[in-house]
Amino acid sequence: MDASTTLATPTTTRTDWIAVAQKLRDTFAPRAQAHDEQDTFVADNFADLKAQHVFSAAVPAELGGGDASYHELCELLRILAHGCPSTALALAMHTHNVATLVWKWRNQQAPFAPLLTRIAAEQLVLVTSGGSDWLASSGSAEQVEGGYKVTARKVFASGSPGGQLLMTSAILSDGEAGAPVLHFPVALDTPGVTRLDTWRTLGMRGTGSHDIQLDGVFVPEAAIGVRRPAGEWHPLFHLISMLALPLIYSVYVGIAEAARDVAVREARRRRDDPNLPYLVGEMENELFTARAALTQMIDTAEWADPGRDTTNTVTMGRAVVGRAAMNTVAKALEVAGGRAFYRSCPLERLFRDVQAARYHPLQDKPQLRYAGRLALGLDING
Repeated sequence: MDASTTLATPTTTRTDWIAVAQKLRDTFAPRAQAHDEQDTFVADNFADLKAQHVFSAAVPAELGGGDASYHELCELLRILAHGCPSTALALAMHTHNVATLVWKWRNQQAPFAPLLTRIAAEQLVLVTSGGSDWLASSGSAEQVEGGYKVTARKVFASGSPGGQLLMTSAILSDGEAGAPVLHFPVALDTPGVTRLDTWRTLGMRGTGSHDIQLDGVFVPEAAIGVRRPAGEWHPLFHLISMLALPLIYSVYVGIAEAARDVAVREARRRRDDPNLPYLVGEMENELFTARAALTQMIDTAEWADPGRDTTNTVTMGRAVVGRAAMNTVAKALEVAGGRAFYRSCPLERLFRDVQAARYHPLQDKPQLRYAGRLALGLDING
């Protein structure tokens, strides 16, 4: 089906985002190995995403966007990961920012309509430092006339070579204990903002997740969106956890599915091996677990309200999906046999890419601590 296919409804026509994903998956797949080998950002894939208006897929139709449902967004990312995991993950980081803005606009009447309209009209790409900052944040914001001067170094800024707006935070350095964290956007072409060429990694090499340096960057008071205590769970982070993690982990399920398909294809050469069905069965079970847990995460994000219990459900899902996805790909190496050890086999790259599932918050030990404290009736901030 062509990516331009639309589905007729009684009131409008809308994009078939699954068809778009399938066509782009097939376009991206032949490029993935070269981006990995050369440590190059997936700029060509980002251009194709812009041409298909994927960066505004999450924006409501009334604001000029693609009006994709949350489930469609997760499916889009899962399918794209079959072709190029780096592109899918970088897109997920943009998409969860947009989904958060949309949720707040719809449910809290937050004044994000102008920004969402710009995303749709200009195909703006949002870059986040949230995964590396998380509750504690980093960097300092010095109060000056009309706003703040921010100095910080933000890491894991996925998609930054193709981005226009950094969604970040810094700690107000007013000399008082318990200084608040300020959240704000910064245009990446603002004086004092520098993208550092630092992204040399085990996997996900095409995401362009370089460090971004902010040297005395002026942020006006009007740009401050949230003030919160450092190191504590704020409603914003319950919302981010609820919406971001299912989108991000859809990518890892897509990688696991791709690895499974490659492994089965390779294993057919030795299908008479009496031990092979056991290995394949173990791989199938791990993939089933990843898919089932991801479905639970997506359902929670679609129907629950953000809060500490929802965060617990989604972060438990993140732990299960991540572990099962990594186990699926590891088992795929056994299924495929010695061929998997060659870099010319996609499994080598998929194995490295799926390791990134370890590093998104909440990581394993903080997640266990959160779930345990909640079950014991303890303060989750303790």
